[in-house]
Amino acid sequence: MATAPIRLDEPDEGAHSRKQRHENDIVGLGIIIAAVLLFVANGSSVLQDFLHSIITGARPQEPMLGTALVLNIALLLFGWRRYVDLTREVGQRRVAEETAHKLAHTDPLTGCLNRRSIGPALQDMIEAARTTGHEVVAMMMDLDNFKKSNDAHGHQAGDAVLLQTADRIRALLPDRSIMARLGGDEFAFAAIYDPDHAETIDRLMVRLNNSIAKPIELDGMVLEVTASIGLASTVPTDTSNAADLAELLIHRADLAMYQAKKAGRNRYYWFEQNMESELRFRSELERGIREGIPRGEFVPYYEKQVNLDTGELTGFEMLARWKSPRHGLLSPELFIPIAEEIGLISELSESLIRQALQDAREWDPRLTLSVNISPLQLRDPWFAQKLLKLLVEANFPPHRLDIEITETCLHENVGVVRTLITSLKNQGIRISLDDFGTGYSSLAQLRTLPFDQIKIDRFFVSTLGKSKDSGTIIEAISSLGKGMDLPITAEGIESPEVLDELRKYGSFKGQGYLYGQPEDADSVRAMLANNNLLPSAPRPAIEDPVELPRSATA
Repeated sequence: MATAPIRLDEPDEGAHSRKQRHENDIVGLGIIIAAVLLFVANGSSVLQDFLHSIITGARPQEPMLGTALVLNIALLLFGWRRYVDLTREVGQRRVAEETAHKLAHTDPLTGCLNRRSIGPALQDMIEAARTTGHEVVAMMMDLDNFKKSNDAHGHQAGDAVLLQTADRIRALLPDRSIMARLGGDEFAFAAIYDPDHAETIDRLMVRLNNSIAKPIELDGMVLEVTASIGLASTVPTDTSNAADLAELLIHRADLAMYQAKKAGRNRYYWFEQNMESELRFRSELERGIREGIPRGEFVPYYEKQVNLDTGELTGFEMLARWKSPRHGLLSPELFIPIAEEIGLISELSESLIRQALQDAREWDPRLTLSVNISPLQLRDPWFAQKLLKLLVEANFPPHRLDIEITETCLHENVGVVRTLITSLKNQGIRISLDDFGTGYSSLAQLRTLPFDQIKIDRFFVSTLGKSKDSGTIIEAISSLGKGMDLPITAEGIESPEVLDELRKYGSFKGQGYLYGQPEDADSVRAMLANNNLLPSAPRPAIEDPVELPRSATA
């Protein structure tokens, strides 16, 4: 793969030093020339006088000329020595400048261009393509889950992955392409192509994705990464200035790369115009989250949890909602991932838990409160202390709080999870393993981690009766729960038919839209008051549960 020439539109910091060296070269060369001319002018007559004195025995007629000749020879030798030294110095400085230039404009690990030089290189490529009637495609690439692999296996393994990835990209890119590592696991590259055969770029992307996804063997380890790639072409664009167009292509390719990640990773996406509006919407959501947390726009909603055998209400799971003044009521699927990416998930979660504890304190003491925890919060070494502080502030009994940890969290750092669970359980807080069946938890992990409950992922529950595999998985989880003496809660019960199917596999707690949509604090408080489940109202006997569906015929 050839690399396009780089033009640097910046002041030449070595111009002054090169000018000084040039002047020194002229001085040294001038000394030598003067010495040679002097030798030519006087050397022959001095030598004749010297030979005549030897033959005749007479004294030299011009003794001063002999002395001048000796001095002239010494001057000639000095000048030559000075010129050789200056030439060597110039060579050394030239090598040093070339090394500094390379370090400033290439990535030291992979040998690719760097963030500083990709813009001018892409600009040159665009101008070159215009002269031949071709177009340019810019590509932004990010390795999927590279950080997890880097943290798990160390930076040396991470560097090996980056080197191998760069080599695989370089081997597939066509001639005259350019390639840069922008930092971390992010790469940019560009190629010239014939607009009448744009499908060649799609074939190139398929080969790139397949090549990067191949396992990398290192010191007995097998490392696997995939890539999300975004593409943007000079067709169609209204920008004629090559520098502006280069910047626009990188921006658009970056947007397309984000869409590739959003769509599931390990794929490529071409830029589309609607991605610009999506970016503006996302930026608007980011700003709204930052401003909405202190304003109290994020509020807890509550979904009922029911004992499927008796129909008794046992508690609620807290679900986050955003009452946006601009967009209305928004679901967590829209704003939670953004809050995680911009580093506000802990602040948002703590705000919601604080409100939920205040609400749940008014409920019947038999009712529990379940709260989901983001995987990012588990990395906070002070999370347990923060949670205990919230419990103390609300004067809420720890045994009524159930913290839900997703199964996928166990694969990130099981040691941290174990420490956290132990710390919370020592304070009386219950711990549930959420979305069970979607990860790869082993029996050994379940035995060593002191969970109080397992929650079956809603996908398996909602497809009961339609998928034989779902029934098989739920039956296996039910047997596992009985064997380990762990209660099981089934999520996603949305119809009487699903409820009847579920009851075939054992005794469960359950939750889902069959028992009503999630409601805000005021609606829950009104419902509990109507069922005498607020402390201020007379409490019913345990044998008199809230009337909720128990079967399809109930």
